[in-house]
Amino acid sequence: DSKPSLLIYADDVKCSHGATAGHIDADTLFYLRSRGLDLGAASRMLIHAFAGEIIDTVKPEPLRDYLDTTFSAAIPDKNIPIGAAR
Repeated sequence: DSKPSLLIYADDVKCSHGATAGHIDADTLFYLRSRGLDLGAASRMLIHAFAGEIIDTVKPEPLRDYLDTTFSAAIPDKNIPIGAAR
């Protein structure tokens, strides 16, 4: 059982944290809908694909499968807001 820790010996340390959030790209969503998917299914597919890029990097397969299943269950079944069309 390891416990991650960070030791800092400098008096002048500046840190920052960033995150971005946005809407689903309207053009990509349009493409999926033109292939017969309804708005909810197309939105969920795009969200799952985005998260899948990160989940797929997890090495232990049982953990990767658990994360994939858990994330899939957390995606709402309702329509998800999309970005403005270009």
